[in-house]
Amino acid sequence: MKVYISADIEGVAGVVSPAQGQAGHPEYEKARILMTEEVNAAVEGLIGAGAKEVVVNDSHGPMTNLLADRLHPAADLILGKPKPMNMACGLDEGFDLFFMVGHHSMAGQGGVLAHTTNGFAFRQVRVNGIPCGEPMIYGLYAGELGVPVGLLSGDDKMREENAAIFPQAEFVTLKRSYGQRAARQVSVACARDLLREGAARALARAGQMKPVRWNGPFVAEFAMNSAALADQMAVLPPAHRVDATSVAFDCTSMAEVIGWMTGLSAMSFALR
Repeated sequence: MKVYISADIEGVAGVVSPAQGQAGHPEYEKARILMTEEVNAAVEGLIGAGAKEVVVNDSHGPMTNLLADRLHPAADLILGKPKPMNMACGLDEGFDLFFMVGHHSMAGQGGVLAHTTNGFAFRQVRVNGIPCGEPMIYGLYAGELGVPVGLLSGDDKMREENAAIFPQAEFVTLKRSYGQRAARQVSVACARDLLREGAARALARAGQMKPVRWNGPFVAEFAMNSAALADQMAVLPPAHRVDATSVAFDCTSMAEVIGWMTGLSAMSFALR
């Protein structure tokens, strides 16, 4: 069995502050250890249950957060950016399961450190009128490739947002949101135990899980956090101006949705 893990940081037990996700801050150095060890716990559960290959993609911010010298030796690691398909770089039809560890809820929907790809840029991302967070977008991309979502970990809001979309997946809930920057969390040791157990359960049920796929075409609509940001994105020839703060793009696949989302996110840095 071959498993892909997309690793984010906001859903990790012990992480509640933006500073914990920002390189250069003292709290970030502690948080990246917590992130690495949660990934290790998932890998341990997978290897113990019989997985033969695990690939981990660092999917937060600069995408150089995971500590390579502390990562489980059975896992390959994808680091750095920019890279194709961003948080799902390297995912292909050969994987049996797609895991999302340390993930979070979408912008504007509550939850610890909730955002969608880029909190500065996007107020909301909609696909065919449906608000989507990162787990939904990347999970549906995995579905296009024929890969089921096997496990998602993070807070209760992330679970509420995605449980109906991926009903067969294992959800490992590590904290209960009390707001954007506050949560009640299980202990670090308990979080790792839950991830080991959840990963093993997911692998045991891999043959029963089915990919979740939406059939295109799609309209990807990006509600920006300011009119200036929408002005910036509207210069792209394929863009449709929806209103003062929103632009949309016609897409044939979720891969194209991810491409536009990643590109607009990068463009937004010109206005920071």
